[in-house]
Amino acid sequence: MSALQGVKVIEFTSYVSGPYAGMLLADFGADVIKVEAPETGDPFRRWGETDYNATFGSVNRNKKSITLDLKSPEGKSEAMRLMLEADVVIENLRSGALDRLGLGWESVHERNPRLIYCSITGFGDEGPYAQRPGYDTVGQAMGGLLSLLTDMDRPQPMGISLSDHLAGISAAMGILAALNARHLTGRGQKVSTSLIESTISFLAENAARYFEDGGTPSRATRTHIAQVFAFTAKDGKGFVIHLSSPKKFWLAMLEAAGRPELADDPRFSDRKKRIANYTALCAELAGVFATQNRDVWIERLVAADVPAGPIHDLKGVFEDPQVQALKMVEKVPHPAGRGEVSLIRNSVRMSETPPVIRHAAPQLGQHNAEILKGGRGS
Repeated sequence: MSALQGVKVIEFTSYVSGPYAGMLLADFGADVIKVEAPETGDPFRRWGETDYNATFGSVNRNKKSITLDLKSPEGKSEAMRLMLEADVVIENLRSGALDRLGLGWESVHERNPRLIYCSITGFGDEGPYAQRPGYDTVGQAMGGLLSLLTDMDRPQPMGISLSDHLAGISAAMGILAALNARHLTGRGQKVSTSLIESTISFLAENAARYFEDGGTPSRATRTHIAQVFAFTAKDGKGFVIHLSSPKKFWLAMLEAAGRPELADDPRFSDRKKRIANYTALCAELAGVFATQNRDVWIERLVAADVPAGPIHDLKGVFEDPQVQALKMVEKVPHPAGRGEVSLIRNSVRMSETPPVIRHAAPQLGQHNAEILKGGRGS
């Protein structure tokens, strides 16, 4: 048995946020049907040389794919039929797009009052930016997240779609809450989130600091307060140390580094002074940690019970014995029979109803015959 067994989800989504929300539900056992445009499908399908590629596959496993032309009467009629049979609808089109097709919340809820209808947009359903196109990096930038990840005097975009994934997680969380509420009330409801809302919500710690003292946090703010450091060892490899607030980690780190006298240095004698003199402390330690290879320092720091670890690239991640022990990578058959596909498993483990990767992302329209009346996409 799976946690969401019997839950039927219809997904009108593309790119990351909506597909990721649907994939999370599918991992927990929901029957997720992805509705795509004939011939082209989700634009992510065209990010590789084949219909199935890593970009598309990373957020669309465990789903079924059908093709419908939502601009045609037949396509809209078939979409409505599926929505009336569904428990959940997920869409991440521009605000109001499905309303204009007669497939919006009001139209469907009236005929299927138990339906949970989730909309993910760039900027929400109201306000001056509601109709703007919203992509991940814009959400990161306008939601404040990017200012905490880059140096504002020389900004750099991030190498991961953080706001998209945050919106997908927020949407899945809202859908799960709405499903539980339906058990109590018998009624469905509309669930809405956006890139900017989910991003701002994620910044609670830094926002609380801003509300408290009016200061604008930067990338450096948390590193100073949490006593977070990144160093480069003699062999050019990076590693991090996170001392947080317990004094024992500070003293143990100094012993491991062979610099116990720094504990009595008036610049670093208490935590407030270490925060105020963070740059000077980094300079003192950087010289020390440049004298030995990374493995030497990691061994010393871990032996001293200091929170520390190497900065892995993805090759390093998947070669790490702890990651291998956690069995984070699963292999499933390629949908076109071309060997196997490697996927990252769901991060949640459950003793009774665990999430499962049942199959890779589907080929475009793979399930038309199974799901659509007449068996063909339109």
